Amino acid sequence: MADRTLRGSRMVSFSMETSENVVPSERQIVVYVCPQEHRIELPFSIEAEIPATWECRCGEEALLLDGAAPDRKPVKPARTHWDMLLERRSIPELEELLEERLDLLRASRGEKATKRSA
Repeated sequence: MADRTLRGSRMVSFSMETSENVVPSERQIVVYVCPQEHRIELPFSIEAEIPATWECRCGEEALLLDGAAPDRKPVKPARTHWDMLLERRSIPELEELLEERLDLLRASRGEKATKRSA
């Protein structure tokens, strides 16, 4: 089967197009600076929308040099399980449920149920 392959051909993708008569778009160099003072110079097309931030190689967020500060969206605090529980039940309801469950647990162990104070 190896005898049947075409000689001089490649098995990988290879473009037969040439770069003749191709005019690249005009470029501009945009500079970003991160808090670690790393400078990042990137070429962008003149027609491209320039982002206000870029991720630096150190992992920090680099800001556009001489650019306006990006608008920060307000961050909502994370909702915990307790917060979601309090949306459904009040503290007195939760205390009552706890007492009921504790009474069931004590009854299954053969202990006496405690009297609830109302």
